[in-house]
Amino acid sequence: MTYSLSEVFTNGNPYLESLGVEVLEYGDGKAVMALKLQPEFMNSWAVAQGGISMTLMDVAMGLAARTAIPDAKSSATVDMSTSFLQPAGKAGETIIARGNVYHRSTTMCFCDAELWNGDKLVAKSMGTFKAIKRVDIAKKLTHEINETPAAPAASQQD
Repeated sequence: MTYSLSEVFTNGNPYLESLGVEVLEYGDGKAVMALKLQPEFMNSWAVAQGGISMTLMDVAMGLAARTAIPDAKSSATVDMSTSFLQPAGKAGETIIARGNVYHRSTTMCFCDAELWNGDKLVAKSMGTFKAIKRVDIAKKLTHEINETPAAPAASQQD
């Protein structure tokens, strides 16, 4: 079953929509995402830019984390490391990220993800994700940013 991004992300996700990401499955601490590689996703060697691979694995792990903690509305990446095993693919090919939660606490999830192009494992990631239990977190973050006091002016050296 494929889910629309508006079903999965309460406030939508313009970045993922612009890339054409598809959510193939998610729930019970797992998520599977797909992306058809476009020419504009390629680097100077005509293979997928590493950031595209990392984006897909990050979102797969984040969605997996969200489904593993009751009442979580979203999740935020705290830490992520990635190993690139081989080029992810060329324009026209489809890559699949499989995210999984392997441990969780009350508010944190420890996840891993694999990125596949057909039967080739092309990258692996591990990440730590914090559960977000508010849907209006963007509004809260904007308020906090606007309320941050200005940094003290640098003192002059004589």
